[in-house]
Amino acid sequence: MLERPLRIVDVSIINGLQQGAAFYASFCILAIGGCFALLGATDDVLQLLSSFPIDIQTNRELWEIKILGLTVIFAYSFFKFGWSYRLFMYCSILVGGVTPIEDIKSEQQKKQAHLQAIKAANINAINARHFNAGQRGVFFSMGYLGWFVSPQSLIAEGALTLLILLRRQFFSNSRKIVAAHITNEID
Repeated sequence: MLERPLRIVDVSIINGLQQGAAFYASFCILAIGGCFALLGATDDVLQLLSSFPIDIQTNRELWEIKILGLTVIFAYSFFKFGWSYRLFMYCSILVGGVTPIEDIKSEQQKKQAHLQAIKAANINAINARHFNAGQRGVFFSMGYLGWFVSPQSLIAEGALTLLILLRRQFFSNSRKIVAAHITNEID
């Protein structure tokens, strides 16, 4: 980034990532709304569940607790995505504020520009952690749905979700590519 005179590409990439955070935040708001709709229609949902061929044992209080738990997961994810969106804005501002290469006349200015670039990179790293935490919340909400069937389903789906996330985060081909230092390290 320091070597490019124009940072349009850098800011465009950040803006594209920011739109992803906005999409997920919007999804979480819709999911929270859906949870509140389910709370408002508890009697209808319980009646519908009793007609299913699988035995889903629940009562009104337990159903509402399960829905509130799901709502909390989506609210957590929403706040993570919302903060990520804001950090993308901070990162864009910091990238735009780095001294352009053609304006650097001294070694001191070069060091200052390097520190500005490091600050933008650090904000982006924090941003990535928040975005990933929001995504994990959304993924675990899928595993949480098992609780609506039974506690055993919750454990099984939660464990399956955890295994899938562990594999994708630490043992996937995309992880190998991102972590590779030299081209021939990739299988």
